[in-house]
Amino acid sequence: MATEKTSRTALLPIGGILDRYLARGFIRIFAVSLLCTTVLYLIVDFFDRIDTLLQAGAPLSTSVRYFLYKIPLLLSRTFAFAALFSTFFTFGMLSRTQEITAMRSSGLSLRRISLPMFLLSFLICAFAFFWNEALVPIFTQKAQTIYKTEVKKKQPKNLIGTKDIWMRGEGSFISVDHFDTKKIVLEGVTIYLLNRDFTPRGLIVVPWARWNGTRWEAKEGTEWLFLPNGQMTQHPLNTSLPLAETPEDFKLLAREAEEFSFFDLRKQIADLQAKGFDTVQDEVDLQVKLALPLVSPLMVLLAIPFALRHGPGGGMALSFGLSMLIGFGYWFVLAFSVSLGHSGALPPLVAAWLPNLILAFVGLFFSTAEE
Repeated sequence: MATEKTSRTALLPIGGILDRYLARGFIRIFAVSLLCTTVLYLIVDFFDRIDTLLQAGAPLSTSVRYFLYKIPLLLSRTFAFAALFSTFFTFGMLSRTQEITAMRSSGLSLRRISLPMFLLSFLICAFAFFWNEALVPIFTQKAQTIYKTEVKKKQPKNLIGTKDIWMRGEGSFISVDHFDTKKIVLEGVTIYLLNRDFTPRGLIVVPWARWNGTRWEAKEGTEWLFLPNGQMTQHPLNTSLPLAETPEDFKLLAREAEEFSFFDLRKQIADLQAKGFDTVQDEVDLQVKLALPLVSPLMVLLAIPFALRHGPGGGMALSFGLSMLIGFGYWFVLAFSVSLGHSGALPPLVAAWLPNLILAFVGLFFSTAEE
């Protein structure tokens, strides 16, 4: 009779009482953890920006709007943290009250007990991806616009298009296919030179131009000048470009990876590749957009054996400390790996997914040892 009862307990359905009990506890702690980590992230970002805001004399309303628009981005970066915290605290409390011991003594394996957390972590993963697609790019663009135009007080010079960069210069119109904000390089530059009456007087085409600190240096460019008799002269251009605009002017129009959805960034990569531009950095950022949502299940996988190893005596302070150590360790490895990917030292796929693979291997190793 006891064996039959144990067997029935071990085969509890996914929607059973035990699963609902574990899921409710996980969700409650996840919500609190998400709120706390987002507030903590917001405080850190506030103190990072406070000097700039005060020096710029930004009004309180501008500062409030800027940080409010950044909340969706900050939330997207804390989903994995919250999943990690909630797993630690859920299993820590269950272990402290001897509930884990009771479940395992009744025939339930660790994998079976962990199943509701894993299912919820994959739901968090899917939600994080759609959150990053639907809300993060829109609100991040608004936050960047406020920071660039209202805080830094730099107004964009007559943006004409959004696919490529078009801007009005001093006596010219400037078209740029791509601006590499990290290397400070303009790619695919076309300058339409105008007279005072806006009639064309020349054209400059340059494959790329690099900022040397004072001016834009160009090589392998071509300049056409229209003569009064209607003829046109052509000569090579290997000197600095006649541009008064600085990198800061172009940064007002450039968009960061966070301002793109996954599909928009993929389309931009295809457009740039069709024009023959290097897209390694964008490819790394594209893969990161896929890799980050999957961190939540990996954090749950890693947190469970660590939470159980400390037994009933493992306190909340220890769980919090381990969460911070694992969480910040992951972000450190990710930042290092992505920087290697941006520099070309690692392929984009490896640079984005290597931190996830490390988490997966470590989590599987400790989970197997715990079983």
